[in-house]
Amino acid sequence: MKILVTGGAGFIGSALIRQLIRDTEHHIVNVDKLTYAGNLESLADAATSSRYCFERVDVCDTAEVWRLFTQHRPDAVMHLAAESHVDRSIDGPAAFIETNIIGTYTLLEAARRYCAELPEAARRAFRFQHISTDEVFGSLGPTGFFTETTSYDPRSPYSASKAASDHLVRAWHHTFGLPVLVTNCSNNYGPFQFPEKLIPVIIQNAQAGKPLPVYGKGDNIRDWLFVDDHARALRVVLEKGQVGETYNIGGGNEQTNISVVREICRLLDELRPDSPHRPHEKLIHFVTDRPGHDHRYAIDAGKIHRDLGWSPAESFQTGLRKTVQWYLDNHGWCQRALAGKDAGERLGLGKG
Repeated sequence: MKILVTGGAGFIGSALIRQLIRDTEHHIVNVDKLTYAGNLESLADAATSSRYCFERVDVCDTAEVWRLFTQHRPDAVMHLAAESHVDRSIDGPAAFIETNIIGTYTLLEAARRYCAELPEAARRAFRFQHISTDEVFGSLGPTGFFTETTSYDPRSPYSASKAASDHLVRAWHHTFGLPVLVTNCSNNYGPFQFPEKLIPVIIQNAQAGKPLPVYGKGDNIRDWLFVDDHARALRVVLEKGQVGETYNIGGGNEQTNISVVREICRLLDELRPDSPHRPHEKLIHFVTDRPGHDHRYAIDAGKIHRDLGWSPAESFQTGLRKTVQWYLDNHGWCQRALAGKDAGERLGLGKG
């Protein structure tokens, strides 16, 4: 099978490609614009494979997207290309509208045109898999879980743009018969995440003895999913998922933000006993909350477990330990990823 992976130089996309190259015989076309968070260094091992190629293409570019389909003749699309940081969407929503909505539309139209020209058997086998987020569902109260039938209630420019792209994908299935699959995942973490999200920021700042910023009271709750577990789930959905269906992917690991930060501090105290910044918890610094900060997300992943046999392999404790150790061992990667970029600045205060 030949798979066109959009956003393959990003955090989740690169984890997916590394697995596909390592564990399957599929041929992979990595399509990425290489914005600030795209990093081909995350794919150094995969790039040596004869089954991998890279195309620097903006998914909003209609002509180039069509060229990808006609030149590479994919059997499936796994669409991960997206602007994804909520804080950035508050300061600059336009890029999120363009990439997440217009880019998805551009891919859908190219896929529809491409499918129409395929022989019947190839057309039936083709899949367009859209990878989305649990943030489209809004904010939960103290109890309950997001399911595949939860009503959409996005609260940020980021989640609104992803909700729009989800609706487009389903519309192209119901109106035009495009064979689609949709997944909505909880918060990902793990190696190779661009150092602007909570976990890598805390690790990097703690190593340098800088304040550890925690929004508000730190009582916002997220369901944490180890990125390799997510990549494995995406592969299972592509191989076994039923066309037109949606599958929620969650780690079953609800944690408050402050508990995540404190656990990182505890691990750093253990793994870096000679650090001059121990105990690292003394670096915690509460800062102004993000505007409209959703309080709680939690995924019911029962459907993908029952129907497709997937469940996460990592607990939050095992996954976080692996993540902290990776960042400690790969400080150079982080420095190169941040070089010349504005990560580290406080974003998302709505002052733009």
